[in-house]
Amino acid sequence: MKVNHFLPVAALCTMMTMACQNEKVTETTAGIRAENMDTTAVAGADFYQYACGGWMKNNPLPAEFSRFGSFDKLAEDNRAQIQGLIEELAAKENQPGSVAQKIGTLYSVAMDSVKLNNDGAAPLQERLQQIASVKEEKDLYALLGELQKRGVGAYVAVYVGADEKNSSMNAVQTYQIGLSMGERDYYLEDTDNSKRIRTAFLSHVENMYKLAGMDEATAKRGAALVMDIETRLAKAYRSRTELRDPHANYNKMTMDEAKKLCPTFGWDAFLAAMDFKDVKEIIIGQPASLQAAAEILHTTPVADQVLYLQWKTITTAASMLSDEIAEENFNFFGKTMRGAQQMQPRWKRAVAVVSGALGEAVGQMYVEKYFPAEAKQRMITLVKNLQESLGERIQALEWMGDSTKMKAMEKLATFHVKIGYPDKWKDYSTLDIKDDSFLANMERANLWSHAEMIAKVGQPVDKEEWHMTPQTVNAYYNPTTNEICFPAGILQYPFFDMNADDAFNYGAIGVVIGHEMTHGFDDQGRKYDKDGNLKDWWTEQDAKNFDERAQVMVDFFDKIEVAPGVNANGKMTLGENIADHGGLQIAYQAFKKATAQNPLGEKDGFTPEQRFFLAYANVWAGNIRPEEILNRTKTDVHSLGKWRVNGALPHINAWYEAFGITENDPMFLPQAERTVIW
Repeated sequence: MKVNHFLPVAALCTMMTMACQNEKVTETTAGIRAENMDTTAVAGADFYQYACGGWMKNNPLPAEFSRFGSFDKLAEDNRAQIQGLIEELAAKENQPGSVAQKIGTLYSVAMDSVKLNNDGAAPLQERLQQIASVKEEKDLYALLGELQKRGVGAYVAVYVGADEKNSSMNAVQTYQIGLSMGERDYYLEDTDNSKRIRTAFLSHVENMYKLAGMDEATAKRGAALVMDIETRLAKAYRSRTELRDPHANYNKMTMDEAKKLCPTFGWDAFLAAMDFKDVKEIIIGQPASLQAAAEILHTTPVADQVLYLQWKTITTAASMLSDEIAEENFNFFGKTMRGAQQMQPRWKRAVAVVSGALGEAVGQMYVEKYFPAEAKQRMITLVKNLQESLGERIQALEWMGDSTKMKAMEKLATFHVKIGYPDKWKDYSTLDIKDDSFLANMERANLWSHAEMIAKVGQPVDKEEWHMTPQTVNAYYNPTTNEICFPAGILQYPFFDMNADDAFNYGAIGVVIGHEMTHGFDDQGRKYDKDGNLKDWWTEQDAKNFDERAQVMVDFFDKIEVAPGVNANGKMTLGENIADHGGLQIAYQAFKKATAQNPLGEKDGFTPEQRFFLAYANVWAGNIRPEEILNRTKTDVHSLGKWRVNGALPHINAWYEAFGITENDPMFLPQAERTVIW
């Protein structure tokens, strides 16, 4: 995963911890589990089925999931571990104001179904009445700012993050936000699926208004209004592919210039309500969508704006209210849009809430119990070896000139590596958690996060800050800090196994490491220099050579049919596909170098080279519902799991050699048609 303002989608399990502590274990295992495979399939015809078919058969989709794969299974294991830690605190009498009290109280409030159901929509009423009190357009802007502070996003988001052309300093910035269905195509496409979802959305919005206490006529009018406003917004929004252009998203201007861009928008009241003081400059992410928002705010009657903003408040709060409201919310967003059959159990939702609001406090408990020092040390060695491998590959590139190579090597040498958990933990002492209501606590948590963000205005970027919690099952590259981060949560099987040999670990976590490193040089990351500044540092010819090679990958993925009549989006997923490609090339070379002096032998019937690719494939094992395939093809910059295997491996020469793939195999791709980048 790549983080811009934010594998995009957080230590070791008890079993591994015990194994790590067993100092008598000297012989490593293959790491490959035969039950995960389907050896009746042909490797060269469908490697995904061959490597993962057993896993898919043995792990059918749970009713609460629209997709369930290796990431999700590991996240479920982590969630159960975190549940145990949280429930232990919740059962105690903790010191008021302590982190333990905050974690325990928030969990207990989220778990109290009796109170939530008795309260119904009552916790919402004060906020809905506040919105209803607005009678004039000039007062809308302060309201928008106040709502954003409390976690309700409408029309535009303002945030504080690294200035991409002065990456050592934070800057005030905007980003397009506000489409309830998340993706503009759902409002604009003329396909049967989008029409089906739009129809269901209208019914859903109407139902939610009613559940919040509004009469049927108001609910019907509100649903039509929501669809009208958000369709108008969608027409001006940039697509996810267009949002991948960092230069287009960087529009720095003075506040006077911003006011000329959107003269009717109440900038002063809006920013003041969010506690921004004396803002001189602002970076406008998407000017056209901001102008569309300003036009809608100026031309739509205030009474309609009130009803619309009440909707945004209702839908944001839905999961923190009664079962009836939460289930209606799930029925549309979970079932209709993504195909899930039932809501997650309350305890899972409660754990997720606590792990989000008090993420590093939970993470600190988590790593103390589940993340051994040996795992971090082995990761440090792996990362170092992967950096050397990438450097060797850069130096050997025929299509890149010497001047660009020199700067690429400088960037690689300055990678900031974060493994496991932060050196300094967040201080939650000013966050107040009470036993009044779930919604009130989450509003306070949002206000706390907002205040933390506001404190960064005009300050240097803290390069030690983490953008994922330690318990997160994921990893990221952040271009403005030139950092790669691997939280403790992902450092478990099937990504990492302290008992497995290098063939397994380089094929699994090694490729993940290489993937994140490659993000520094993909179609977006390559536009940032070693200091994290958005700056062209490639020669014109080298950039042209890169784009020509990247286009081969775009064309290849564009031809993949992910569902009947629906193809993958090669341009939208290009960065992640390049990172998978680079990760495989880099990790394989590092694996071969690491084992050159002491070559690994065959284990469990597979050569080391075969185990490398089997380990990689098992990272992406999973089952997915038809609805979620369509949803992710619109919204996810990552390719679907199947195609991160069957779409990536045909471009890797070593895979052909490992499994004897020939032109007679369906997955065979002629050498001239393979992507050659890293």
